[in-house]
Amino acid sequence: MKANLCLVLSVGLLGILSFGCATEPQTQSDREELNQDVQKTMQRLSVEDPGLPDFLTRADGYVVFPTVGKGAAGIGGAYGRGLVYENGSFVGYADLSQGTIGLQLGGQSYTEVIAFKDAASLQRFEQGKFAFAADASAVALKSGAAATAKYTDGVAAFVEPQGGLMLEAAIGGQSFTYQPK
Repeated sequence: MKANLCLVLSVGLLGILSFGCATEPQTQSDREELNQDVQKTMQRLSVEDPGLPDFLTRADGYVVFPTVGKGAAGIGGAYGRGLVYENGSFVGYADLSQGTIGLQLGGQSYTEVIAFKDAASLQRFEQGKFAFAADASAVALKSGAAATAKYTDGVAAFVEPQGGLMLEAAIGGQSFTYQPK
């Protein structure tokens, strides 16, 4: 999959360096596939946590990364591509890149949804002024998670593991790229 190639190319010692991994999928077919993946992901997550759609409806915007691939052997990286929504309407594409360093080995995939409480936090994301630091936390998606989720600096993140095995004692952070539709 193209995301895996971007993952391999994106690993850097202190972060992620993207080498030509376009934020918007290059072909119409790839754009349709990403849209379908996001729709299926949101249907699945809504069943797992029926409060999530209401939480996202109250947010000014959100981004859905249906699959983020993560791998490491000492130095690690992750990459995912998603869709950005503002007031429930699709407004653009986003990339998630992550770099880590430390004791780590393995690979895994997960889903990530980030909600923006207000227009200012969404605008920070769209302007590229948003990143998760090493100490950022996300709520594990399960039944009732959205009901107890709290915004930190206008942002709430939800993560759902999909598969794989990762042994990890590492530090790093996530960075994001946004491209309007």
